[in-house]
Amino acid sequence: MWIILIVYAALLILLTGYKYPEILTNTIMTNAEIKSDTATFGEGCFWCTEAIFERLNGVEEVISGYSGGHVKNPSYREVCNGNTGHAEVCRIVFNPEVISYEELLDVFWNTHDPTTLNRQGNDAGPQYRSVIFYHNTSQKMLAEESKDRISKSGQYKVPVVTEINPLINFFPAEDYHQEYFENNPVQPYCSLIIAPKVKKFKEKYNDKLK
Repeated sequence: MWIILIVYAALLILLTGYKYPEILTNTIMTNAEIKSDTATFGEGCFWCTEAIFERLNGVEEVISGYSGGHVKNPSYREVCNGNTGHAEVCRIVFNPEVISYEELLDVFWNTHDPTTLNRQGNDAGPQYRSVIFYHNTSQKMLAEESKDRISKSGQYKVPVVTEINPLINFFPAEDYHQEYFENNPVQPYCSLIIAPKVKKFKEKYNDKLK
């Protein structure tokens, strides 16, 4: 009888031991997920935005896509027609223990022109509007405060027209848009427009790069 009880107890401990690593792993994964936060910015062509933000230390992933419109799963051609209501944006997944939302906002304001309505350079249309889509009330407050500061700073001589709206949807762009600058460095738009912009960004934010 005692032998049976001892064997049963040993089996119970052994089985519990096998389950524990799985529980521990799930806990670690949950904690890791909590450490990530997400920002969604539109500052013109998402090829440029992606090329900039993915170089920041603490940014884990950047996904180019469409947000703010009324068409579900729009195509690039549909968005370019300017009738879907969507803006070209980037979803930025970051570790707030490494880089804060406020620091991302600082990069946002200083890597595009927030004073041109529905335009960035030669890219014209509502899909190229300057916009911050906030994910929660904290982001809304920080975005509004940062817009107020930049408007009063004297950095721009004309009004800042950046929209600050709640995030209502996000649709990833087609695969060929992801990592576009990295995959097409000699494409004219990349070499003539994006490359100089990235160079200027790296010089200004050298201490925040990966």
